[in-house]
Amino acid sequence: MGNEPPESLRDRQRSFVRGEIFDAALRLFAERGYDAVKTEDIAAAAGVSLTTYFRYTPSKEGLLLEPLRSGGRAIVARLQQRPPSESAPVALSRAILGRSTEFDDERLKLWRAGISSAPDLLERVSLITADDRITLTKLVADRMSVDVTDDSRPGLLVHVMLAAAEFAYSQWLSDADGDATSWTERVEFALTTVRTGRWK
Repeated sequence: MGNEPPESLRDRQRSFVRGEIFDAALRLFAERGYDAVKTEDIAAAAGVSLTTYFRYTPSKEGLLLEPLRSGGRAIVARLQQRPPSESAPVALSRAILGRSTEFDDERLKLWRAGISSAPDLLERVSLITADDRITLTKLVADRMSVDVTDDSRPGLLVHVMLAAAEFAYSQWLSDADGDATSWTERVEFALTTVRTGRWK
C-alpha cells in the first residue's frame, strides 16, 4: 500500500467517494422518491460537502440514470472479450446477459425503487446510445465476417437482441417482487427465445 502509485491511490479514493454518493442517493430515492430528494440531502447522507458532491456528480439525474447510460459501454466491453469461436448471436446474447449479472441484489432493489418513482425521467433516456449500437453492430459484423454497408444482418441482430433485453427489463420493472435473480432470468429467457426461435 505504501508503494502504491499516487494516481492509483487517487483513483481508488475517487471511486470510493463516487460509490458513497451513489449509494446514499439510491437509499434516499428508494425511501422518499426521486423528486423529493434534494442535492443537499444526498451530500449530507454521503457525508461529503456540496463542493465534493459536484466534483464527483454532474447531476442528481445522472446518479439515477448512470447504470442505464453505462450499459451500452459494458456490453461492448463484454462482447470484445467473448471467445472468437462463438457465433455472433451467442456472443452478443452472452455479453448482454453478462451485463445483467453485474448488480448485487440490494443495490438493484434500491435502484429499482428509485427509478420507479421517476417514470417520466426513464422515458427520456435511451437504454443504449446510438454510438454504442453502432459499435456493437461493427463488432457483430466483424464476427460474422461481413460488411455492415452491404449486409443488414449485424444491425438487425443487435437491434433485436437489445429490444429483447429491454422488453425483459420493462417486465421486471413492473414486477413488484422483482429481484436480481428474476431480472437475470427474464433477460436470459428473452435472449434465448430470440436466438433459438422458441416461439411455440
